[in-house]
Amino acid sequence: MSLPRIGIAACGGTIAATASGDGTATPRLGAADLLDAAPWLRDIADPQARTVMTKASPDITLDDALRLHDELVAFVRDGRLDGVVVTSGTDTLEEVAFTLDLLWEADVPVVVTGAIRNASKPGADGPANLTAAVATAASPGARGLGALLVMNDQIHAARYARKGNSGNVAAFVSPTIGPVGYLAEGVPVIPMRVTRTPVLDPRPAAPAGARVALLTTSMGDDGALLPAVVAGGFAGLVVAGFGGGHLPAAVAEHPAFAELLDTVPVVLASRAGAGEPLRATYSGFAGSETELARRGVISAGCLDAPKAKVLLSLLTSAGEPVERVRAAFRRFSALP
Repeated sequence: MSLPRIGIAACGGTIAATASGDGTATPRLGAADLLDAAPWLRDIADPQARTVMTKASPDITLDDALRLHDELVAFVRDGRLDGVVVTSGTDTLEEVAFTLDLLWEADVPVVVTGAIRNASKPGADGPANLTAAVATAASPGARGLGALLVMNDQIHAARYARKGNSGNVAAFVSPTIGPVGYLAEGVPVIPMRVTRTPVLDPRPAAPAGARVALLTTSMGDDGALLPAVVAGGFAGLVVAGFGGGHLPAAVAEHPAFAELLDTVPVVLASRAGAGEPLRATYSGFAGSETELARRGVISAGCLDAPKAKVLLSLLTSAGEPVERVRAAFRRFSALP
């Protein structure tokens, strides 16, 4: 019986890093190198290696993620693949995974993975994560789930996954719902199936031209950065507000905030990183969720601020008007 054909698309990051003379590490390895470091993969799949880029994860951009998506579509088609694995850096892994999830139309699984410890470190986790990702991409249970993020033998839905620890191998969490699955003795188990949202249509052509700003509010915030957003010509703004989706009055009542609401989509996420901004719990103060909604602020729903920025960037790059942006975000909310 033939083994599933699984593509491995390498994009750099720690999983592709090798040590330099001073003890630091730099991404240098391509997909074939990663495959050579895990020869046992050929026991569970027929792996096909392709290097897409070799970048440090902080340098990955939305344009890179769009180009990656297009290359994966061609990779799956030309290689007649049963699944595809993307290796990339963990700093931006959640954004890459979510971008792919928003655009991926095929039932073929796309699984994103990386590493916390480079290959020169004791207990390097790259080969184990790559093995788990390949096994997941080859699993019939992963079909139709869009993009998944696999690290440390846990399987996360791209919509909810986020990096929750800077240097622990158990770095990724899904605080709102938890992992959708796990690996037991190398076998993927996916007991939870997250309902997919429709892929974006129309999708922006790479490169994505629109820039979206992201501001995180904090105690005593006076909105002094808002004029810079206006002056910068941003196509939209994401604000990571307090817990339930609240802003200080000085921000909510700032003239630049009012100007932004009149000209571009403004999306409110919670800086808590889990749950959803409130809709109808508080009123009577300028930064309450009811007052902000009345003025046209769009709720990010279950999306944290970085993912809200990805979605808003794609929507504004496609030239979508505010009401279409609002409808797109509504798909990620429990409330109508």
